[in-house]
Amino acid sequence: MADAISLSAQARDRAGRGAARSIRRTGLVPGVIYGNKQAPSAVAMEPRALLLEMNRPGFRTRLYDVKVGDTTERCLFRDVQRDPVSEKPLHFDLMRVTAESRIHVRIPVRFHNHEASPGIKRGGVLNVVNHEIEVVCKVSAIPERIDVKLDGLDIGHSVHLAEIKLPEGVVPASFYKDATIATIAAPTIVAEPTVEAKPAEGEIPAEGEAAEGAVPAEGAAPGAVPGAPAAGAPPAKG
Repeated sequence: MADAISLSAQARDRAGRGAARSIRRTGLVPGVIYGNKQAPSAVAMEPRALLLEMNRPGFRTRLYDVKVGDTTERCLFRDVQRDPVSEKPLHFDLMRVTAESRIHVRIPVRFHNHEASPGIKRGGVLNVVNHEIEVVCKVSAIPERIDVKLDGLDIGHSVHLAEIKLPEGVVPASFYKDATIATIAAPTIVAEPTVEAKPAEGEIPAEGEAAEGAVPAEGAAPGAVPGAPAAGAPPAKG
């Protein structure tokens, strides 16, 4: 795993909703550092630095050395509350960890070798069921991702977590042990119905065609066009 990234935070004198609102009015994001059998610490962070890390891949699986005054805490981000409209961070939770801490963490899944899947070659579609998998491991052994190879998978085949070799010391959370990661689904082809063309309202039928529902003139030969002169009738005078 990559080395911890350094972040700076400010200590807060008070905790609670009122104190958090006051911190937001100053332009900072309130948060808390907890865990490792120590009392929680109320802190605040610059929103720009927090957003920068939130937008990086692997945000929740990366270790951070958070400096608060003269103290540095090694932490993992466990939660970030966002504004439902602007999606700006409103509050964050950091958990203190050590190299031996065992934690539950969600790891992203990455798929490889699409070109080696017969099902995808024949037009099948990769249907991802789980984009992330929750695992239990030591903080020092958090994997960056779970790699899934698609070699040999045909249409109708599925990939289960039990078939994937996880890094040493990494085990799936109990409810994910037999999870389906992805399937190769058959291509979906929608056939559009054929609609018989009909003359628009007021349109004059082409020569030799009878309008729908029109009745031939009395004495007209079968198949005669309505409005045409009957066989043997004298031509109309000009």
